[in-house]
Amino acid sequence: MSTRSISSFMKNRLTSRLAKAAIAATATLAIGAAIAQTVPPKPQPIPAPAPAAQSTQPGTIAAPPAVVGTAWVLLDAASGRILAGQNYNERLEPASITKVMTAYVIAAELAAGRVKEDDQVMMTERAWREGGAGTDGSYSGFPVNQTAPLIEMDKGMVVQSGNDAAIALAEHVAGTPEAFADLMNHYAAKIGMKNTHFMNPTGLPDANHYSTAYDLALLGRALANDYPKAYSYNSIKEFTVGPITQQNRNLLLWRDSTVDGIKTGHTAAAGYCLMASAKRGDMRLVSVVLGSTSMEQRSSDSLAILNWGFRFFEAHKIYDAGKAIATPRVFKGAAQQLNVGVATPLVVVVPRGQTGALKPIMDIQKSIVAPIKKGQSVGSVKVMQGDKVVTQVPLVAMEDVAEGGFFRRIWDSIMMWFQG
Repeated sequence: MSTRSISSFMKNRLTSRLAKAAIAATATLAIGAAIAQTVPPKPQPIPAPAPAAQSTQPGTIAAPPAVVGTAWVLLDAASGRILAGQNYNERLEPASITKVMTAYVIAAELAAGRVKEDDQVMMTERAWREGGAGTDGSYSGFPVNQTAPLIEMDKGMVVQSGNDAAIALAEHVAGTPEAFADLMNHYAAKIGMKNTHFMNPTGLPDANHYSTAYDLALLGRALANDYPKAYSYNSIKEFTVGPITQQNRNLLLWRDSTVDGIKTGHTAAAGYCLMASAKRGDMRLVSVVLGSTSMEQRSSDSLAILNWGFRFFEAHKIYDAGKAIATPRVFKGAAQQLNVGVATPLVVVVPRGQTGALKPIMDIQKSIVAPIKKGQSVGSVKVMQGDKVVTQVPLVAMEDVAEGGFFRRIWDSIMMWFQG
């Protein structure tokens, strides 16, 4: 090939490559212009509200009250943080506090639509024989071989601590108390009760039926947070079945108006037990005392540790539920930004005078791709106090974002590729 031919060939090849590049560039610009004239600026998180002006110097915290019992714990219901306690991971008999788990399962099954409040629940001969008036335990007194609405049977179990009602409810929900115990253990695992195993819905003694003060506090917290309607039954002071009216055995319901639950328990082996809870302002605390010596002792000790918690700790709201706290970029969506926030109010409990040291830190997914459903987790926010994580909760989408059109998806794919 001559020098002139080689030169002509190279020129034509270069011209062809430049033409292809121009076409690709024009196509890319056309797609971009069809979607948006400019790439939206990178969104900035909305800063957390400044904590109330208070000293960041730690306040003086008195030692918690002495508690007569085998184990006890005081828990912040918002974060699950242990404020104080002793032997709270020791496996012990929970006695009738077991019925809080029974109530939780029933509330969960109601929420799932598998049972209804107006279901007619039969007081079977087994329920009456093992938990009725002829036994040494507490009972509600629903007539044998007759039915009652599930909601009434539930209240009889909660307020009167009726073993008969607990067994009848278990049979209605799961067929047998043994099958119901499997459900109890399933939900206990979901709550995070790692040192708990249930054998029955009543709390009657069994070698393989046990829990801990900490696990039971988690249960009380879960019932209050997950099923507030079911939780509210614990504040009923008395309940009547037929001619029998019985009072709630939780003496704190009469002694402190902020106490609204939760459950007492007693057997010879377990001693006197009490799971209590109170809410003052935005702050809810849950206490559990196991192995106390009397009804009065468990009540006075429980109120003392609740009062101690409210005196030396305080709640601080970081974010409200359902409000946007950041607006990250959305790829391949009908909208280019997403409002994210927390599903429930983010409230933390710290020693009084230390709220000024709290700092929320958000960790949002790098690439959020549509479609997105409201409530979908897209990251997390943790609240720091110095180098300590006080609590951490999911960041969730505040609204749905549908998938964008064809050109939007193509353009965002290119943008995501360039961003790595």
